[in-house]
Amino acid sequence: MFANVGWGEMLVLVIAGLVILGPERLPGAIRWTSSALRQARDYVSGATSQLRQDLGPEFDDLREPLAELQKLRGMTPRAAITKHLLEGDDSFLTGKFDEKPAQPPATTPPAVTPTPEPPAQPKPSGTVFDPDAT
Repeated sequence: MFANVGWGEMLVLVIAGLVILGPERLPGAIRWTSSALRQARDYVSGATSQLRQDLGPEFDDLREPLAELQKLRGMTPRAAITKHLLEGDDSFLTGKFDEKPAQPPATTPPAVTPTPEPPAQPKPSGTVFDPDAT
């Protein structure tokens, strides 16, 4: 629950509590907060164990989709595309598919024969239409 709270944040909370509550009531407030959190954690673990006992093996069937959703939740867009659309092959995204071989082939290129020029087209008279201009 408070996994993201670091030592700096804890220090700020203690100083704020010291200023707001005063040094006389701060230790009692810390004890009350810790016991309330412990009691809430016990309730949650008790409810989980009660569900596990009531549902039996069906409890694991309920947890499987939640675990799958948790995996998808932590996935980046690139990882999702790679996993689902590209079947784990990310060479398309990294650009490694067009690497050149280390050594060129030792074969000689085929001989090129010149092709004849097409006959010249007569120019139309009047307005000339340029397809590249549009």
